[in-house]
Amino acid sequence: MRTPPTPVLHPVLLESDNAAIPVVAVQSRNWSEAAMRFGPVAAQFAKAQGFTGKDGTCLCLPDATGQTVAVLFGLGEGASEDGIFAAGRLPQLLPAGQYRLDSGWPDAELAVLAFVLGSYRFTRYKQNDQQPRQLVIPEGVDGHAVSAIAKAVFMGRDLINTPANDMGPQDIEDAACALADQFCATIAVTRGDDLLDANYPMIHAVGRASTRAPRLIDLVWGEANHPKVTLIGKGVAFDTGGLNIKPDASMLLMKKDMGGAATALAAASMIMAANLPVRLRVLIPAVENAISGSAFRPGDVLSSRKGLSVEIGNTDAEGRLILADALCLADEDKPELVLQYATLTGAARVALGPDLPPFYTKNDALAEQIMQLGRAVHDPVWRLPLWNRYRSMLDSKIADINHVSSGGFAGSITAALFLDRFCEQAKDYVHFDIFGWTPSARPGRSEGGEPQAARLTLALLKARYGH
Repeated sequence: MRTPPTPVLHPVLLESDNAAIPVVAVQSRNWSEAAMRFGPVAAQFAKAQGFTGKDGTCLCLPDATGQTVAVLFGLGEGASEDGIFAAGRLPQLLPAGQYRLDSGWPDAELAVLAFVLGSYRFTRYKQNDQQPRQLVIPEGVDGHAVSAIAKAVFMGRDLINTPANDMGPQDIEDAACALADQFCATIAVTRGDDLLDANYPMIHAVGRASTRAPRLIDLVWGEANHPKVTLIGKGVAFDTGGLNIKPDASMLLMKKDMGGAATALAAASMIMAANLPVRLRVLIPAVENAISGSAFRPGDVLSSRKGLSVEIGNTDAEGRLILADALCLADEDKPELVLQYATLTGAARVALGPDLPPFYTKNDALAEQIMQLGRAVHDPVWRLPLWNRYRSMLDSKIADINHVSSGGFAGSITAALFLDRFCEQAKDYVHFDIFGWTPSARPGRSEGGEPQAARLTLALLKARYGH
């Protein structure tokens, strides 16, 4: 087992601070008793402010001199969807200063993680001059483990939030190389026309129209005798839609079309930092779906790594093409588990909205475990079926398969069914159709990029392989 780098505490976290202000989690039924703990002045102030412990509300309690002696944080009836993860609101609600979690927090580690994740700001182009809100690590909470998760999530958010002029295929490769250097992993990259020689024809076809060369990134970490786990992330640095060009409103957020790659790298960072006993492989096909004279066309028939001929129904469905070649490569290694992340279909957003990515797997027991763990760590997903009757929607008259369905129905399912044709030897395979974006701020999630299912992946591998 390789030794991970020495962990570093996130700057939001403090080892100790005797003067830190206590933050008490209260429910609607017990807020007044909690306020009374800090004296009659504090209790009367809370009453005068109309504080009732409503979910997500925050109140600083003063003493007789006006100094804050405690903070009440409302959990409502205690059964909200956000639950303890609502602590992610605190960095936006509290004045600058040092705080500690007091009573009322049933899961202190999750509350600390939510607090840290809620402190995120994207500062590459616009500096944040906000004074920090810091939190003392409660007894029994592993601050270094929390910091490693937060660091990985922040990396994923930064990658997605960075616009395409500064986040092309080379920049995605650079991020993967930096991660490999940090954890002493090996990395190999196949670029440009070398993709054809190495038999990745669909990755090459999608990326060849751009002046920024397409590539396949292949990172490996861990002991060779450990269970093989492969993560695959869609790395479309920017998606114009190709010759089936997107309308301007749909193109505006296409810097996030590499959200699958960011998620795979974030999950890999967590896995390696936790030193899990797995043989980890990360595959990222990184391309830009651009428009030029060499762009692939609707109606083209492409060869694939698997040998299947693929008719192109729409060049704006490029993600599944590059993933198919990467998935075929992963499958050749016969891993125990393949997890794939892709900002793949608008149909998934129509079906389940931005907060709840669908996932697909043939393993019912694994699906139930994924659902439960997603709820437990507040990284939720929802299973959709690989409905076999819809496979005929991908029939082609001139090729082995069309990569888009013949009608407008079941777009996320038919995309998953297409990809399923390229994975036959892995013991288990899970495909996540993520959004990779938080449209408006939520507890622990700022507006912008989000590596959805990355924290879930860590929880799954911990449960599956132990530590």
